[in-house]
Amino acid sequence: MTRLSVLAVAVALFAVGCSSSTSPSNTTPSTPTFTAQISPANEIPAITNAESGIAGNASMSFATTKDAAGNVTAASVTFVVNLTGVPAGSSVNIAHIHECASSCNGSVVISTTLNPGELTVSNGVVSFTKTNANADPAVVQRILNNPAGFYFNIHTTLNPGGVARGQLSRVS
Repeated sequence: MTRLSVLAVAVALFAVGCSSSTSPSNTTPSTPTFTAQISPANEIPAITNAESGIAGNASMSFATTKDAAGNVTAASVTFVVNLTGVPAGSSVNIAHIHECASSCNGSVVISTTLNPGELTVSNGVVSFTKTNANADPAVVQRILNNPAGFYFNIHTTLNPGGVARGQLSRVS
């Protein structure tokens, strides 16, 4: 009986030693990241002119400060955008996040702070990184809660209403 008790204690200690001591976290990372695959076919209406071959992606990292309840109280957004297939002579003017599902055109809610004429097309490629240090905390909270309700949009001189867009998708 004593040997059985010692063996049972040994097995129990072994099991405790092998178990995970960390519990899963249900907190949002302080820098959640989203991506959008942007395409002229996603515009409403779809782009069919000379810029219809543009393709790209945008990554948005949100540096957030939250209160004890987990609500965003301050935020900045860093955008990393890469476009290909931009025709010679095209000019990317502005880019930002709009609030709306994929089936509608919505209002601008966060700007990249890109200015018209700031970018140069080189061999059909445009890339840029911009930071908006003063993103509205309420808007950022809505993006965290429902990223699919927002899209990233690029505008050009030829397509001032938008040339390529894509819905936000959370990656971390």
